[in-house]
Parts: sequence; structure tokens; C-alpha cells
Amino acid sequence: MTNPLLADWDTPFGIAPFDRIQDDHFAPALEAALAEHRREIETIAANPEPASFANTIEALEAAGRTLDRVLGVFFTVAGADSTPEREALQREFSPRLAAHFSDISANRALFARIQAVWEAREALALTDEQARLLTLTHRGFVRAGAALEGEAEARMKAIKSRLAELGTAFAQNLLADERGWFMELDEADLEGLPDFVIDAARAAGREKGVDGPVITLARSLIVPFLQFSPRRDLRERAWRAWAARGANGGETDNRAIAAEILKLREERARLLGHDSFAAWKLETEMARTPDRVRDLLMAVWAPARARAEADAEVLAAMMREDGVNGPLEPWDWRYYAEKRRRAEHDLDEAALKPYLQLDRMIEAAFACANRLFGLEFRPLDIPLYHEDCRAWEVTRNGRHVAVFIGDWFARGSKRSGAWCSAMRSQAKFPEPQTPVVINVCNFAKGTPTLLSYDDARTLFHEFGHALHQMLSDVAYESMSGTSVARDFVELPSQLFEHWLEVPEVLEEFAIHYETGAAMPRAMLDKVLRAANFDQGFQTVEYVASALVDLAFHDGPAPADPMAKQAEVLAAIGMPNAIGMRHATPHFAHVFAGDGYSSGYYSYMWSEVMDADAFEAFKAAGSAFDPDAAAALEEHILSKGGSREAEELYVAFRGRMPGVDALLKGRGLLQAG
Repeated sequence: MTNPLLADWDTPFGIAPFDRIQDDHFAPALEAALAEHRREIETIAANPEPASFANTIEALEAAGRTLDRVLGVFFTVAGADSTPEREALQREFSPRLAAHFSDISANRALFARIQAVWEAREALALTDEQARLLTLTHRGFVRAGAALEGEAEARMKAIKSRLAELGTAFAQNLLADERGWFMELDEADLEGLPDFVIDAARAAGREKGVDGPVITLARSLIVPFLQFSPRRDLRERAWRAWAARGANGGETDNRAIAAEILKLREERARLLGHDSFAAWKLETEMARTPDRVRDLLMAVWAPARARAEADAEVLAAMMREDGVNGPLEPWDWRYYAEKRRRAEHDLDEAALKPYLQLDRMIEAAFACANRLFGLEFRPLDIPLYHEDCRAWEVTRNGRHVAVFIGDWFARGSKRSGAWCSAMRSQAKFPEPQTPVVINVCNFAKGTPTLLSYDDARTLFHEFGHALHQMLSDVAYESMSGTSVARDFVELPSQLFEHWLEVPEVLEEFAIHYETGAAMPRAMLDKVLRAANFDQGFQTVEYVASALVDLAFHDGPAPADPMAKQAEVLAAIGMPNAIGMRHATPHFAHVFAGDGYSSGYYSYMWSEVMDADAFEAFKAAGSAFDPDAAAALEEHILSKGGSREAEELYVAFRGRMPGVDALLKGRGLLQAG
């Protein structure tokens, strides 16, 4: 029978035919797609005609369509619905793909043609987008090692292959640790837990095949447990398991893998003529240099730590009032912070969650997209890769814009965290294509599913990424949507979070799941007043992780990453009662691939801009000001990577912002 991954997809909007795709289709489909891509590359490289923009640069852009399609499906299901078979395929595919793309970047005849077009660029009368594509193509080949020769070329290929293997192993080890641990609770252990936590724990128990409630390492379950359980012994047990992911010894331990990854990254950068991996990686980002990243992080660190230390004294006093002696520990912070929030803001997460139904928050995100950009969402009844997934057709003025897929529930087969990806990105060349965009989250499933305020913010964050994909309007797929500098990609997502805090949005969509009543205005006011509650803690745990990431890559690779992590935390005065948001053995952003390596700071770099960008709407007098929305779409959301990120932001706001906008947004200015 025909492999459905290689056949024409006669499906609505060209969606992958998930109901026909089996795991045993992936390997032969990859084999065929790689062979086709090699033929396409060889045809370009061996073209007897003089190199031109069309027969070299655009030909490269058009090549590999089948490979993109196969990988788009495979990596979607491998990340969101893993199986032992898919994990084995991923271990097999990763080094093969690394070798394939290394061969392309090392193809001398191909690079000679790219170089010829590059050298003739001034005489080619290229459009702005064509010139940008040429720049990105040439730069990408040079940074991949196309100019290397002999032993250096061979070594670069070996490094890339090994890094692909190690990144896959790191991610799978982390998933195994998260999937394998759970803590059974008896009825007495449920004391003090609100109903939504108990319901989620019982649902998790059913998934694990346990007759009773369990706490797993899914963030949407373990965090509320740490917030609400009065059982300090159980909180400590859960927190230690959460903190120990990837560092439990045995086959799933990630510490040696992290050390090898860092060593290979340093060697890779030095082969390309850079002093450090951070110097190489940041060269194409907005930050440009490690020093600029460090300056930003340290400008935020001092006021954040001051706030956190002041908060720690308050929480420790509360703990002593409970008769608990000894220092405040990481497994105590969320519990006492929640008690403090209830006392100071009269805001109880358990009372808030019934108003934050998942379905209503999805409607809220859609409604904001409609008011801002005119997008409309129509449910689709199509086969998807898991029964939990839902799909919508996205239109504007009756014209098809995109397909949006939401996969929101935690399960053992899904890696942790939340992300947005595109199975197909927007493009006009070689023919028009619309995007297929997926948001993946890990919310605890319920009947109905109720979100924390942080969960709701995550939903809006990922949908902001989705809007960046949906509203893309560029010629070339390689620069569409979220194909931008890493420290710019979080701007649209973090900016969209602000609409969750717009009172009229919460008034309309924060509806009690039992009574149907809107969130009382008094509660809404408390939610908004408490928006910056515990920002010292949240900022410290994030900045510490970003500083450790930077230290790993800015200079010689540490032989012992755990010792280096401890050294960095000691040097900055990390509060004892706060753990890093992502400690080294489970820092998937940095070690499961190169995406955020030397780049975890990106969220904060983007936050400097998003805090300032929302001011454009405030200055206009409405969060839904049509002119501000049109400018945001025109200058940022539609442009992808077709221009340098700083140019796009300045086109939108007229200048770059300073760090004060971020400190003000987090309520940290007075702590400095």
C-alpha cells in the first residue's frame, strides 16, 4: 500500500491524514524523503548554468518539501504523544538528520554557487525579501561550517551528529524520569487540598493505573500540590523528586550528557573561529554579545533578589507561627506564599480556578484575536494524532488563513512544558501555502478542566506564538512566522499575555463553571492587584537559570557542569529557599537541542520589549485600539524574519525600550 506520508493528502486544508499514518510508515518515508532531498541538492550543485538567485538560492528554498512534511508530522507526535517505538525512531533519526544537513553544508560545489550569488548581490536588483533570503542562506552555510576543509570539516560533521544523539537522549531521559515517578496519596494525605487538586490527582491515578489519587511531576499538578498541601513531609518528597529529574543515577541520568554537550559546543564554536559558544550563538541574535546579555540579567537580578529576600523573611515568620523550626526551604515557599496571598490580597487560588475554565479561556484568546486582527475560528471535525486534540479553521473576511490545533492536557506520553509548532508554515513561494499551527500544553485534565491563573497565562502565551505563525505574510517559508532571532521570538507570545489582564476580557470569559456567574468585580480587582505577587521569587528562579546557561557557554566548557552551576549560584547570592527554574539535569531548553542554548535569557530580553509594546495600546486608550493592532500586525506579526528584529521593533515603536519598562511591569523598581 502507498505510504500515506508520501502520498498526496486529499484532506481538508492538506492536514496530515493521522488516521492512516502508522509508526512503521515513518522510517521508509524518511528514507525516501532524504533521497529526494539529496537529488534536489545535487541538481542545484551540478547545474551547468551560471549561479543565479533563482537557480541557486530560490532552488534551495524550494527543495526538501517532502522531508519537511514527514518531519513535521513525526516531531509533532514524538513530542506530544510519545511511544517506545517513536522514541526508538527519534534516536535513529536524529544523527541521520544531522549527517544529512552536514553533508549539504559541506557540499563545496553548492557553496561555491551560493558564494557566487553573494558576491554578485549588488548587481542583482533583488527585492528586500530576496536580499534577506540571500543573506540568511549565505550566513547559515558559513555558520554551519561550509568554509571548513579537511580534518576540521570531518570533525564538524562528527560533532553535529553526536550532539543530535545527545540532545535526543537528554530529552528522552527527562521524559522517562517524569513518566516514571508518582506519589500515591491516601485519604488523610488529601487534607487541605482543594477539590480541583484532588480531582486532578484522581485523574492522574487513573492514567497511571492506580486505584486512588497520585501526584505526578506534571507542572499543573505538582505546583498546586506544593501550594496547598499542609503536609510538609509530602511537599518535601514531591519537590525533591521534581528537582531531581535527570539526576537520579542510572540510565536516565543527564549530568554526563550535559557535560559532553557543553564540551562539543565549545569545540564547534572554536572550529568556526569564535572564542566561545556563546559568542558564536549570540552573533545573530538581538543581544549580539554575552556581555550585553549579562548586563541585562544583572540589572534585573539585584532588585529581584532584594524583593525575594524581603519576601523570604515574611514567609519564614509565617512558618514559625505554624510551629515549624528551621530555615525556609524550597518546598515551603509556594505553600506559605499562597497563604500570604490569601491574607494580603484576599485571593484564594481555589476560589479563583472555578472561573478559569479551559474552554472559556480558549474562547477568550479567540475573541481577543478577533477584536485585534479580525480572525474567526470554526471548529473542524478531522482526525488528529490524539483524541484530546481539537482543531479550528481560521479565517478573516471569509478567506482561509490557517488551521489551528490545540493539545492542552497533560499525559505520560507528552514531554513537559508548553510549546507552539507549525506542521506547515506560511509561504508564497514556490506556491502559496497557509500554516497549520499547534499549541501544546500540560494542563491537568478535569470535568471541566479548570486552570490556575498561571495556566491561563500559559495558554495566552502559546497562542501569541500561534498568532505570529497565522498572521505571517512573507514570500519564503524559511523566514516566515516564528523564524526570527531567538531573543525576539518571545515578544509576540509574552505581549499577548497582557490581554488576559484586560478587565473586559475577564469580565466576559471568567465565568463560574457551576453557577454561570461572571467573576465578581471584587475578585477581578484582586486578581489584577495581585498580578505582581511573588515576582521576587519568579524573577530569581528564572534569572538564575539564565545566568547559569550563559556561564556554561561563555568561556571554556566546564568539566563538571554541576560544580559550575553551584559556583554561579554562590557568586550571585542565590537565596537558599529558591531553586533554579530549570536545574542543569532537566534544563531541556538548553540541552535537548540548541534552540535556547546561550539563549534562555531570551524571555527576559523579549519582556523588555513586550512591556513597552503594550504601552502603545495604553497610550491609544484601549487594549483593542485598531490602529495599534494594525501597526503590530504590519511591523511585527506579519513580517517573520524578513528584516532584522531591531528594525521591526523600531518600525513599530519608534525606538528600543530600556530595562525600566520590565522592572515597572514586574513591580520591582522600588526594590532596587
